[in-house]
Amino acid sequence: MKRINARLLAICLFSVLVACTHSPEKLSTQDKSNKQSSQGLAIEYEKYTLANGLDVILHVDKSDPIVAINIAAHVGSGREVVGRTGFAHLFEHLLFLDSENLGYGGLDEMNTRIGGEGTNGFTSNDITQYFQAVPSDALEKVIWAEADKLGYFINTVTQPVIENEKQVVKNEKRQRVDNQPYGHNFYVVSKALYPEGHPYNWQVIGSLEDLDAATLDDVKSFYKRWYVPNNVTLTLTGDFNVDEAKRLVEKYFGEIPRGPDVAPLAKRPGILEESKSLYHEDNFATVPQLTMVWPTVEEYHPDSFALRILSELLSVGKRAPLNQVLIDELKLTSDVSTFLYEKEAAGEFFLMVKANSGGDLDDLTPAIEMAFDRFETRGVAQADLDRIKTEIEVGIYNDVQSVLGKAIALSQYNTIAGDPNLINSLIEDLQAVTIQDVERVYQRYIKDKSFIATSFVPKGQLTLALEGSVKASVTDEKIVEGAESEVEFDPTAREFERTPSAFDRTQEPPFGAAYELPKPKVWRDAMSNGLGLIGIENDETPLVVFRMSIDAGRNRGDVAKPAVASLTADLLQKGTKNKTTAELQDAIKSLGSKITISAGATNTWVVGQTLARNLSETIALVEEMLMEPRWDEEEFALLKRRQLNQIDQDQGNPNAIASRELAKLSYPESHISSYQPYGTKAKLEQVTLADLQAFHQTNYSPVNATFHVAGDVDSEQVKLAFEGLNKRWLTPAPAKVDLALPNPIEQSKLYFYDIPDAKQSVLRIGRPSLSATDADYPLMSGINFMLGGIYTSKLMTELRVNKGYTYGIRSSFTGGKDRGWFGIGSSVRSNVTLESLALIRQIVRDYGPEFSEQDLTILKGALLRGQALKTETLNSKLSMLVDISEFSYPDDYQQQNASLIEAMNLAQFKKLSEKYIRPDAMNYLVVGDAQTQLPRLSGLGLGEPILLKKP
Repeated sequence: MKRINARLLAICLFSVLVACTHSPEKLSTQDKSNKQSSQGLAIEYEKYTLANGLDVILHVDKSDPIVAINIAAHVGSGREVVGRTGFAHLFEHLLFLDSENLGYGGLDEMNTRIGGEGTNGFTSNDITQYFQAVPSDALEKVIWAEADKLGYFINTVTQPVIENEKQVVKNEKRQRVDNQPYGHNFYVVSKALYPEGHPYNWQVIGSLEDLDAATLDDVKSFYKRWYVPNNVTLTLTGDFNVDEAKRLVEKYFGEIPRGPDVAPLAKRPGILEESKSLYHEDNFATVPQLTMVWPTVEEYHPDSFALRILSELLSVGKRAPLNQVLIDELKLTSDVSTFLYEKEAAGEFFLMVKANSGGDLDDLTPAIEMAFDRFETRGVAQADLDRIKTEIEVGIYNDVQSVLGKAIALSQYNTIAGDPNLINSLIEDLQAVTIQDVERVYQRYIKDKSFIATSFVPKGQLTLALEGSVKASVTDEKIVEGAESEVEFDPTAREFERTPSAFDRTQEPPFGAAYELPKPKVWRDAMSNGLGLIGIENDETPLVVFRMSIDAGRNRGDVAKPAVASLTADLLQKGTKNKTTAELQDAIKSLGSKITISAGATNTWVVGQTLARNLSETIALVEEMLMEPRWDEEEFALLKRRQLNQIDQDQGNPNAIASRELAKLSYPESHISSYQPYGTKAKLEQVTLADLQAFHQTNYSPVNATFHVAGDVDSEQVKLAFEGLNKRWLTPAPAKVDLALPNPIEQSKLYFYDIPDAKQSVLRIGRPSLSATDADYPLMSGINFMLGGIYTSKLMTELRVNKGYTYGIRSSFTGGKDRGWFGIGSSVRSNVTLESLALIRQIVRDYGPEFSEQDLTILKGALLRGQALKTETLNSKLSMLVDISEFSYPDDYQQQNASLIEAMNLAQFKKLSEKYIRPDAMNYLVVGDAQTQLPRLSGLGLGEPILLKKP
């Protein structure tokens, strides 16, 4: 995976987990966005194939001036060979770096310059996808660029380029796998379930040894075999003219030569003659985890939806038997989950349980059997089946809100199943699942069937593993100074023979016709009890999303009991006066709705989503939760235990430790912000139910509260939905809170927290800064863009692209109403901790002074053009509404901020940078291996490192 945000990853994973039936190849193409048929979606598209075998899918959506492009190559780790694992993923990284006509880093540079959302991609077991979203006038530019990647890439690759990118990929592996609790679990499962030579015997990320072995010849052979038009799907979605798009696709992709035919991947399900049990002593785990895995079906199998529904029934919600038995009754855990993981040739059903600290995993297996027995005895209720179907239906609508989401999904369905129209049959296939289907898949794949069991236990606690387990073979990387020398290569030294073309591909195409920025119409209203209403109406999908802010954040809590605000929000979700927790969950989910309540630093947030037709019923449940809490003693005890367990688990998570320690450095111990949301174990154990009731009674008021809503609903419908709450919710406003600001920092200090044998060092660097209401805040947010706010930033270019020290690094200004923070965060290879810190300081120090007029022109173009992508989805519209109400911004604040940036000159840029970006007045925190790294850091120029005490 190059870099991918959570929203896009969810889309990609969802497309793996759905079943389907085959449908006609082609629908009419019209200038329309999403439509709903009687069965669900009717996304109109056209599919055709070029003479060279390239499948092309076009979908028009003119609701926003955006186009998205996606290239899907039908190759993943399942096409690799033993000894070259991780190669498909390494190749994905390489393909972003260079091509003959874009130049080294040219793709990312162009995307930034034209206001794109960022070029991105991912590799799975079976497919590699590359995508970007840009303003609609850049259609020809992105078609030109993506064609250059596919057909004009390989001549630019050199061995030094490969060697440098290996370091980036190995850092990704360390960050995602080697330096995380339970990070090797999927590796152990795959090795046990699939025999040597099976395409799923290894992980997508591969091994460090295999990555080291990759050569230039390997890259060229891989490219010629798999990156050919007849093994690729090109998808365009968004605001474009179909005839023009076809002409451009033919022009830029048509002369790329066809490659050898690619046979489909044969179905090879995992087969277990008997159950297997393995254990691993985990360097980062603080509590034991049991995983049980059953082989099931490949993706798009007729049983897929039934298995997904089975997973929900077994583990999600109070009525789920695994939850009931393991959490509520026997109290063996506070964390149990099941999920379906399907791939092109095979699939698995996972059950994961983290035991309580010190818990013996042998105690879990009879409890799991008890839960399964309960499921069999109880059977599947039609109401439960309907509820889960409605939930999944809403998820399907969510996945196609953006043109980029549709591009990824259409490509996925066409590549793996050969049928993009599966996107339109999902809801129909879902609704066809019966009670008998769910019970049948349980009997066929789970009940009394052989499975893989893995016991991951903290080091030195082998007695907690399942009895009879055998040691799993896991290779831990050793930290050795100088083991990986820096790669010397000059990306500007590009010597290669150009690939012939019928026209001059060296010239970047011009922009197309100008577009108009969308202007969402914001409406406002208020209820008589003081609750403010603010919304945007949008009918592209039958959904509504909302966020209610209540002035009841953690800042109103007590230092002696920091968890009160968060626990209050949690407990409000655990039943009402007339509904148990299970009944409340059923009521919410039966509507296809979601309602969560959580406490932030300054607000409590009631966040929700529902089908538009069910808004009134959903708000009635919000009313019941806020006005009639159940205050259940047992649920309160369960919540406390869950958070106590989480605190135990966080003791082994480097990123969680970094967040905790940075908060302690930023505020004195007497300040509530020096604590994480649930505080320490000792303070958490002191919280009583009466504390929560008092907090709720005092601080939950409609005065200064605001309901933000976006979707297929108007202001009158919203007001009607709130009539009941308006009459009942009359609590006066609480007293104003005025907390001290963070500790000032006038001189930098370096702090170190020791995690023995850490494979990476987690870096957190920062200082107090601007609030979101400061006049300079929008300018500094823009100024930071090219420092650390985008993939092409100075920090990413140097630490990832040029040095290979990290998988990623970002900087940002984050502001609240009265305070803010400037921070830099990354995880770097352990043996370059000193070098990384020194380079970060240098980049930050030189950023303002070395910024040029040309840099400023690029910055302005990127930020101003990027406005086209700011309000496409319902959630992006909702975020805009929250900013408007929370910080008293004008409705057009995004456009006003853009105007401020457009008017900024270089002298102003340099003056503001000097004022607010201060590398010699920040705290530097390192969470890593002290034995190998701490002694080196005294030479950084920040004084002797301060070793932090462990709690």
